[in-house]
Amino acid sequence: MMKKLFTSVALVGASLIAVAQQDAQFSQNMFGKLNYNPGYAGMDKAYCASLIARDQWVNFPGNPETFLFNADAYLPQIGGGAGITIYDDKLGFQKTLEVKLSYSYHIVIGTGVLGVGPTLGFLQTSLNGAWLAPDGTNGTTDPLIPGGGSSSTTYDLGLGAYYATPQGLYVGISSTHLSAPNVPGAGTDIKQYTFDVARHYYVMAGYTYNLNPTWDIKPDLYIESDASSTQFQLDVLGEYNKLIWFGLGYRLQDAGIALVGLNYAFHDKNDSNLKIGYSYDFTTSQIKTYSSGSHEIMLQFCFRPKITSKTQFHQNVRTL
Repeated sequence: MMKKLFTSVALVGASLIAVAQQDAQFSQNMFGKLNYNPGYAGMDKAYCASLIARDQWVNFPGNPETFLFNADAYLPQIGGGAGITIYDDKLGFQKTLEVKLSYSYHIVIGTGVLGVGPTLGFLQTSLNGAWLAPDGTNGTTDPLIPGGGSSSTTYDLGLGAYYATPQGLYVGISSTHLSAPNVPGAGTDIKQYTFDVARHYYVMAGYTYNLNPTWDIKPDLYIESDASSTQFQLDVLGEYNKLIWFGLGYRLQDAGIALVGLNYAFHDKNDSNLKIGYSYDFTTSQIKTYSSGSHEIMLQFCFRPKITSKTQFHQNVRTL
C-alpha cells in the first residue's frame, strides 16, 4: 500500500510543470502571529523573540519539517512596531526559505489599539535534484523533473490589521503573498518548471477570560485559506496562576491537538518573561495510518524596558 501511495505521488508530480507552494501550518499559531499578520508587530508593547520548530507526520518519509523565527518590538518613535520573520520549511524534495520585515502603525480606537501595516521580504524556493522513485529510478530520466536541482527567488508582500484590548480580546485579518507570483525554476538542468505561490488569507480571534484570581481561560480561533482550501483551528487554553497552561485544540479534518506550556517571570526591572510550549497532534485524517502524529516546540522571550522621561531644566533671567 505504501509503495502504491508513493508511486502515485511520484507520477502526479512528474506530470505537472507547476509546483504549488502553500504556507506551513502550526498548532501553536497563537505564539506566531507576526508570521501571518504584520499588524501584530509591537502590539504587546515589548521586545519579543520566538522560535517554533515543527516536525509534522513523524515517520512519514519526506514529512514536513518547519522552523519559524519571529522578533518584534514596540517603537513609539515610528508610531507603532516593527518585526522580522525567518521561515524555513522542508517538504520532501522541496524547500522554502522566507525572510520578511513588518511594520505596524498603531491607532487607538475605543479601549483598544488597532495595528495596521505591510510586510515586505523575499521568498526562495528550491528542489533537491536527488529524486528517487519507488522503482529506483531518478529524475535524470524524466523529461519534466530537473535532475540537477533548481532554486529561484522572488519578492513577497503582505498586509494585515490587528486589534487588541487590555481586557484580553484580539481580532486580526491579513493576507500573505499578495502578488501571488509564478516563480520560474532556475538551475543547471535544462528542464524547467514553475513555483505557483498561492495568495493566503488569515483570520484570527481570541479572548482571555479571568475565571478567578488563579485561572484564566483563553479560547482562540484561527482560519487560513488559499481560496482553494480552508483550514479551521479552534483551541482552548487554561492558564494557572499565570505560570503553566494546558489546552486542547482541533484542526478540522486533520488533527486533535494537546498543548502544554510554562510561563516564567523573572521579576526584574525589565519585566522579562520566558514561555516554553509543546504541542502534539493526534492525526485524524487518512494519513494517520502512516504517521505517529506531529510534534511542535515553542520558545518565546519578552522584556519591557522601563522608559524614563528626561528631566528638563528651565532658567529665567528674573531668577538669576
